[in-house]
Amino acid sequence: MTTKTTSIIVLALIAIAVIAGSLLWNQLPDQMASHWNANDQVDGTMFKLWGVFLIPLIALGLFLLFQIVPNIDPHKANIAQFRETFNLFIVFIIIFLLYVHGLTLAWSLGYQNFKMSSALLPFIGVLFLFIGYLLRKAKRNFFIGIRTPWTLSSDSVWDKTHQLGSILFILSGAFAIIGSLFGGLTAFWLMFVPLMGSTLFLVIYSYILYRNETKS
Repeated sequence: MTTKTTSIIVLALIAIAVIAGSLLWNQLPDQMASHWNANDQVDGTMFKLWGVFLIPLIALGLFLLFQIVPNIDPHKANIAQFRETFNLFIVFIIIFLLYVHGLTLAWSLGYQNFKMSSALLPFIGVLFLFIGYLLRKAKRNFFIGIRTPWTLSSDSVWDKTHQLGSILFILSGAFAIIGSLFGGLTAFWLMFVPLMGSTLFLVIYSYILYRNETKS
C-alpha cells in the first residue's frame, strides 16, 4: 500500500468517526464509559466531549507521528524497504482505535449486550498476528520493531531477534484470540502472559546474541 493511499484511507476513517460521533451527540449521556475492568465491568467514565472526540484525536496524532518517523530516522533507507508493510500496519492500528471508539459509542447508547473483552480480544489477537508479520519484514531502525541496545547495534542481532519475535507475537495473537472465547480474567491472562513473556524473553535473547557475536 502506498503512503498516499494510506493517508487517504486513514483520514477518511477519522473523518467518518468524527461525523458519526457528532451526529450521535444528542443521544449520548453526559458521562460516557471509558474503561472496563478484567471482569468486563465499567470502572471509569469521561465527559461526553472526550468520549466522542478523544480517540479520533489520538488516531490523528498517531497517524501524523507515523508520517514523521520514517523521515527523521537515521536509518530511513531501511524503513523504505518495508514501508508498504508499515503502511498496512498504520491502517490496521487506526481501524483498531476506531473500532474501540465504535464499541464505546455503542455501549454509551445502551447497546450493552456484549462483553467488551470478547469484542476486543479477537481484534487484538489479529493485531498481534500482523505485528508478527511486520517484525519479519522490519529492518534495523530506531522507531519500529524490537529496539534494544543490542538489536540497534547489529544487523545480525536485529534480524535473528525479529525472526524469533515474529513467531512469538503470532503465538501471542493466537492466545489472545483463544482468550476471547472465555472472556473475563481468563481472557486477560491468556493475552497478558504470552505477550509480556515474549517481550522479556526477546530482550534477553537479543543480549545473548550480541554477547556471543562480540566474543567471536
